[in-house]
Amino acid sequence: MTLTQLGAFVLVARLGSVKEAARALNVSEPAVSQALGALRQHLDDPLLIRGPGGMTLTEGGTRLLPIASQMVVLGAEAEGAVRAAQGAPEALRVAAVPAVAEFVATPLLDAFAARSARDVEGSAGVVGGREMPVLLHNRLADVALGPHLADDQGLVSEPVYRASLVAVGTAAAPRPLWLVDPSGTDRSSETSRLLRRLKVPEDRIRVYPNQTAAWAAAADGGGLAVALAHLVAPRVQRGELRVIATPATPVEIRWHATTLAPDRRPPLAGSFRRFLATAEALHIMRSPGSGVPPSRFRPPVYVTIWS
Repeated sequence: MTLTQLGAFVLVARLGSVKEAARALNVSEPAVSQALGALRQHLDDPLLIRGPGGMTLTEGGTRLLPIASQMVVLGAEAEGAVRAAQGAPEALRVAAVPAVAEFVATPLLDAFAARSARDVEGSAGVVGGREMPVLLHNRLADVALGPHLADDQGLVSEPVYRASLVAVGTAAAPRPLWLVDPSGTDRSSETSRLLRRLKVPEDRIRVYPNQTAAWAAAADGGGLAVALAHLVAPRVQRGELRVIATPATPVEIRWHATTLAPDRRPPLAGSFRRFLATAEALHIMRSPGSGVPPSRFRPPVYVTIWS
């Protein structure tokens, strides 16, 4: 039995599918299935059974889940303790929605590390809103940047930035294609909610790897892209894109920083949360630059668990 196997089991159980667990871990579905299969074989119990409504825990799986969650948390704490003893940088793992990960998370982490008295190694990964509580509770991420998560017991979710979603393109059209980043496939995201308010059918939605790619397609006349107004503003000012009026935009949204409750969260996560309230952090969120290339994205702690 390994932490890899237990981590895979916990995520599949909490998220309800191998596919969602693989996405959260930033690995392939066969990798998750293999880890789960090895744990099943070791314990001689199916642990999870696929049914019409998704995965269902067996009696053995139900009893294992809280223990496995504790073991995954202790594994993360053990790794942190050894890193500290070795004098290695202290890890800060941020799980973020796509737009935050693309434009904001890495500049924020760089600025925080530069002003911190500690030696900090920050990493940011793209995560859906539904996955964030699971990653935080199991210490697979230290801070989540994105939607409000305070309905989840044991988490503290506080607003850190107010923004607005707009539609951008080169011209209005009666039935445009809608060009979105991966948040368009996350039903809990603001982008997905906007598309539902506009009653956009699935066949009129095109998903791109990130917002930059969606905006480029919109600038080429491919349709309308969903954008955060303050991030797309430089392209609008240069005349590459226009803000297109729709019945549901602009719509105000808020970015939230979510951590474990103060008595459970790592001290570094608390320090980063306080940094997010500074003028420097607000300036970065307002004007982060041209975006972080996707090749610089690093999943929060998944690499540590899986390699």
